[in-house]
Amino acid sequence: MEISTAALASMIALVIVVIISCVNEDLNVGFLGIGFAIIVGGLFGGLTGAKVMASFPLSLFMILVGVTFLFGMAQTNGTMEKLTAYSVRVCKGNTALIPLIVYLLTTFVTTIGPGNIAGCALMAPVAMAIAARVGMPAFLMTLIVVGAANGAAFSPFAPTGIISNGIIAKMAPSLGIAPEALNSLAWKVHLNSTLGQGLVNIGGFFILGGWAWIQNQRGASLDIDELAPKPEPFNKHQWLTLGMVGLLILLVVLPGLPSMKGMFSKTILNLLSNVGSIAFILSCVLMLTGSGDSKAAVKVIPWGVIMMVCGVSVLIDVMDQAGGLNAMVKMIGAISGPVTITFWLGLIPGIISAYSSSSGVVMPMFLPMVPGLIKEVGGGDPIAMISAINVGSHLVDTSPLSTLGALCIASAGDHEDKAVLFRKLLIWGLAMSVVGAAVCYVFFGLLGF
Repeated sequence: MEISTAALASMIALVIVVIISCVNEDLNVGFLGIGFAIIVGGLFGGLTGAKVMASFPLSLFMILVGVTFLFGMAQTNGTMEKLTAYSVRVCKGNTALIPLIVYLLTTFVTTIGPGNIAGCALMAPVAMAIAARVGMPAFLMTLIVVGAANGAAFSPFAPTGIISNGIIAKMAPSLGIAPEALNSLAWKVHLNSTLGQGLVNIGGFFILGGWAWIQNQRGASLDIDELAPKPEPFNKHQWLTLGMVGLLILLVVLPGLPSMKGMFSKTILNLLSNVGSIAFILSCVLMLTGSGDSKAAVKVIPWGVIMMVCGVSVLIDVMDQAGGLNAMVKMIGAISGPVTITFWLGLIPGIISAYSSSSGVVMPMFLPMVPGLIKEVGGGDPIAMISAINVGSHLVDTSPLSTLGALCIASAGDHEDKAVLFRKLLIWGLAMSVVGAAVCYVFFGLLGF
């Protein structure tokens, strides 16, 4: 296989960016990606700097900013914290129900919009305090919290889901996917992630001591008011915030339902064109009614992650134009078939993601390869490939090298030996690159989920 100089240069640039993302978290590889894209495009691809920067995914950027800004206000005005506290009290002191309640609550909080990092940041301190109080090992609680957060991360309202769906929408024409099918496809990808990651993490919880812990808790109870004191009632601004979040979900879901076709005028559909445009409108309501602090919300927007995604996407676009993406597709395709491709798309992204950003680097790097891989291996289900990349890259995030694993270690009780916890999570996280590949092969390759 002959590789042009431009293609080789673009591949080398991407490898450098990936290596830097693995060894130095202080450098935002999104900005590096844009810089390298301009250099590679200018020196080897005959592209001007302006042409390269035109590859910046502005639509994806605006959607991410809109959604994270709305949930930034919900987070900073206390709405999400109270919602979490009230939800924890549902177990009413029945300790055996705590793992189920924490899992379902983390899934719900992540799904409605804040995303896996924010969802984990909300839940980890509460969950770890509960674990310490009821004698559950912090390692088991980490599997519950991170497993639920990552499983629900591909919700169409959450940042990771938005990133995935934005890349899918861009390559939809080459996959033969009609625009009207993108909404249902987004939910399919979300469901695949929830099922795949739920199987592994819940299974790990039960096998590694969770079932024995639950058996020991039969009949045990605790004072729920001591564990999770009843918060103050929601004030009018927080009720309005909850209403805006609920409205966001409805306005995204309803127009895509078959029974709702024709119910919305073209003017309304223009306003509801994507989740980002809806989020901006609802954010305006919160700002104008004094229900949200826009300055505080801007500060909690994950600007670093957003720029990482967008910057790496620019480099991938230049790499595609230079022929580097096609060369990488041929390399992976050479060892794969239409079914076994799901194994490799779980394994390789998983290994890289163990040391790098799953949504910021790995997804923008591998998802654009799907159309080329289908041609290269002579077939295959694009949804299965997309799901394998998404699940494989996120199953490893229980590792303490990831933000989610680190949040759980930081929140663990003082009685926990954090060095031991670090080692257990590291072993589990690294093992997930192989386990995840096997799960992706079975779920998405053999069973065709």
